[in-house]
Amino acid sequence: MKDFTSLNNYLPDLEKKLKKYRELLLANLVMIGEIPAPTFQEERRIEFILNRFDEAGMTDSAIDGIGNGVGILASKENKEEKGAILLNAHADTIFSLKTDHTMQISSDSITGPGVADNSLGLAALVTLPYILEDIDINLKNNLILLAGTKSLGRGNLKGIRSFLDNNPYDIHNAICLEGIQLGRLSYSSIGMFRGEITCSVPESYDWSRFGDASAILTLNEVINKINDMRLPRRPRTSIVMGSIEGGTSFNTIARDATLGFEVRSESQEVVEKAADTIEDIVMEVSSKTGDQVELDIFAKRILGGIPYAHPLTKCARSVMNSLDIEPRLAPSISELSALIDKNIPALTLGITVGERAFKTNETIQIDPIFKGLAQIIGTIIAVDGGYCE
Repeated sequence: MKDFTSLNNYLPDLEKKLKKYRELLLANLVMIGEIPAPTFQEERRIEFILNRFDEAGMTDSAIDGIGNGVGILASKENKEEKGAILLNAHADTIFSLKTDHTMQISSDSITGPGVADNSLGLAALVTLPYILEDIDINLKNNLILLAGTKSLGRGNLKGIRSFLDNNPYDIHNAICLEGIQLGRLSYSSIGMFRGEITCSVPESYDWSRFGDASAILTLNEVINKINDMRLPRRPRTSIVMGSIEGGTSFNTIARDATLGFEVRSESQEVVEKAADTIEDIVMEVSSKTGDQVELDIFAKRILGGIPYAHPLTKCARSVMNSLDIEPRLAPSISELSALIDKNIPALTLGITVGERAFKTNETIQIDPIFKGLAQIIGTIIAVDGGYCE
């Protein structure tokens, strides 16, 4: 492209041209989506992705030391350069190996567990080398395609963090791919910590002192105290009670229970104070009830990111505008956080429209995918052309 205006004029026609890759993209999507990949068990899915990289002629593709799938689309113009753009999609899902991963395909949608989070992102990742070759786009920079493992939950972004610590390339910019929603534009991370509170009633419980006991009731007391915490309206802060498990039957006292939760805030100070307060609550309830109540914080995110006015963000917004995509500005706590920690300018983009996220009947729309792909390619070209410096 001669200039950024030429790129923006080119993108609406590109969206139409990309529909010729529908069958290839959907085949990749279905095959990836039907391979279960819970966090820490992504090996089969990564092997499939590496096969796709190899078939696309990416001779430098490999599985790295922590299990990530890495493909290098080497620059044809600057073969000795180490400058690179990173395109990342997490490979793991929240669904277990026992979940039926069959994808249901209709003329306009696909339904199945993890189809939006993040089988579509991975399908885009493995299909792009074919598309870029076919439409004759030669990049000045190397394009690194990363299928990251160990991202969700207790994975705590281990895959991408390990890659960033050990890769030999000079990564100038990065784009994280998520299946939904089209228009998503994340360029910053909020403060966050994620953890579990476990409660166990000891075998040697003093029934005469404490009466009827239940780990669920004790955990409920913890929840009530957390709900009583005074959270500021500004900066915006929330505590999400994500899951609770405990007990075995109707007529048996629950001896164990677990609460999964997450604290998010636009203030790092508020996040840290909330962690201290919840730790105090856990100790207080444990002392009061005689139950063993423990707090395990296994994931944290630090507030940061690039400004709204950063050239990379401006480029992405311009690309979206040329494709009639309405930007949806929202902070992220996903792979973007790891890139922020390394001071790499980065964005997270969504590919299509979807619904029922995180459920087994998660559904995405097919037609908007091509607008989403045009957006990704346009942003890559803009970064590669130096328009986002």
